[in-house]
Amino acid sequence: MNRSNSNLQVITESHSLLMRDPYKPISSDSLFVVGNEVLIQHRGEQYRLRRTRNGKLILTK
Repeated sequence: MNRSNSNLQVITESHSLLMRDPYKPISSDSLFVVGNEVLIQHRGEQYRLRRTRNGKLILTK
């Protein structure tokens, strides 16, 4: 499975979780199943959410 298909699968699973309970937190582990980086499209802009070696999250445009 390539990276974009993997990201799409994660997005689909995350969306499914939100539809069940939009106020329930999503585990970062469910976002980073493929690697330490997730691309996010928001209002026509692309952002990168990255998990560092120390376990911190960094969001960049």
